[in-house]
Amino acid sequence: MVDAPLSAHQHEKTTPLRQLEKWTDWLCDGRVGPFSAAIASVLVYCLTQIVAMTLLSHVVGTGVGVDDSEQLMEMRFLAAGYGSSQPPLYTWLAMLAASVVGTSVLALKIVKYGLLAAGLAAYFTAIRRLGYSNRAAAAGMFGLLLFPQIFWEMQHALTHSVAIFCFTSVLLLALVEVEKRRSAGAYAFLGLATAAAMLSKYNIVIFLAALFLASLSVRETREAIFDRRFLISVAVAILACLPTLCWSLTHLDDLFSHQGGLGVAEGGSIAKTALLGIRRLANAIVNFAGLPVAIFAVAYGLSIREQTEPPQPVRWPEKLLWRAIVLGLVVMVTVVLAAGITQFRDRWMLPIFILLPAALAMRFDAMGQRGRKTQGTIVFVGALLGVLVLPLSWYMHLHGGDSRGGVVRMDYRSLYEQINADGPVKTVVSSWFWVGNLRLVDADLIALDDETPDFARSIREPAVLVLTDDRESSSDVFEELARAGYAMDTVHRTVEVPQALGFPPRKVTITKLHKKIAP
Repeated sequence: MVDAPLSAHQHEKTTPLRQLEKWTDWLCDGRVGPFSAAIASVLVYCLTQIVAMTLLSHVVGTGVGVDDSEQLMEMRFLAAGYGSSQPPLYTWLAMLAASVVGTSVLALKIVKYGLLAAGLAAYFTAIRRLGYSNRAAAAGMFGLLLFPQIFWEMQHALTHSVAIFCFTSVLLLALVEVEKRRSAGAYAFLGLATAAAMLSKYNIVIFLAALFLASLSVRETREAIFDRRFLISVAVAILACLPTLCWSLTHLDDLFSHQGGLGVAEGGSIAKTALLGIRRLANAIVNFAGLPVAIFAVAYGLSIREQTEPPQPVRWPEKLLWRAIVLGLVVMVTVVLAAGITQFRDRWMLPIFILLPAALAMRFDAMGQRGRKTQGTIVFVGALLGVLVLPLSWYMHLHGGDSRGGVVRMDYRSLYEQINADGPVKTVVSSWFWVGNLRLVDADLIALDDETPDFARSIREPAVLVLTDDRESSSDVFEELARAGYAMDTVHRTVEVPQALGFPPRKVTITKLHKKIAP
């Protein structure tokens, strides 16, 4: 008996395209034990990155990039603040990880990818807790991976931005829990989430202001805020932030050390400054949100032929998110005009637009089959980008890039041995925090740069100054050493430090430091 040929429809189900559709459907609606398939895939992804990057660094013998090396400098002691105009929470988490697995690349990657996984999981859970479909939650979560600053920059650079990403998602989940449960525990959770967000990065105040104002405009969340138990949230948030607030008030120079990067009043006149600020803000918004908005638009366009019923009415959670986005933009523009800010980094837009994928995913949930198709496309593209970026992230982890990123490739064990050639050294000072990489070799080593708070009290002798051929000026660290009462030896040693991946050796100058003798 001869089998009948497959119909065109049956044949189509055997194509790779159909397999990709099944994979996407599994990510949207499948489960892996107690976990949603979307959450399980994120956990596996982040665990893979932790293991892969740690092993690669160990095998090749490379250090870490600029932001992680700064953490290595700071995470040797617990403090309410660490300078650099950044809150301390990320450093606290790095210290906690180091206390368990040691001062290592592993500790740094556990913190980064732990925060990334927690933020994505909280985002997914918040959408589900608001009563939307598993597919909408997956589309919202994978929609976050369409932002270049999240799927790329957070993987090969950035620290505090990873924390703010995580805790804005956790804060959204905490607000949902308050609306759902109205218990003292839920309000305490909201207070802790607010404090964690504040201690992650200071521009979170824009998100907090926008979310609070939006919550007041929606009946369901307004009732939760006017509940007297909301005072629990306020009290918990204030108490958790109080040590850092006190530290900041007593270290104002450290707190505002990077305010020059805001380009305040750069336009000259008030009108020109305002126009310049708005133009550059618009550029930052396009650079941050342009790609995900374009992908969402294309995904909707591809589903336009799908049959659909009239969209369901807008529910209160969707209203809340859209209003928070709009109010965030209003608050941002107000701050820009009032303060005369003209310089922006793309990633600073994260607290405004982090809610955008969730709001769009919720809207598509109300659009029937057309919306389901759009959500599936978003999940597929977000997951595909995550997979494609894996080898690139490993390459950047080892290569580091040009200019500042090249510090990754230096052989820090060789440099450490050359620094200690004339005897053990307790403190290494530099003009920039690349020197933090030396703590991967000796966790007890004190590494300082000119931005380290309480610089003079941190030095322990024997101490040396190490300078390399980077673009950072050395004048600031010279001034800081002079104020601390230290002088440089008249004899300098220039050594060659090998680099990984076949790069030529890098020259480093080593100079002993001596405490000045009072006349």
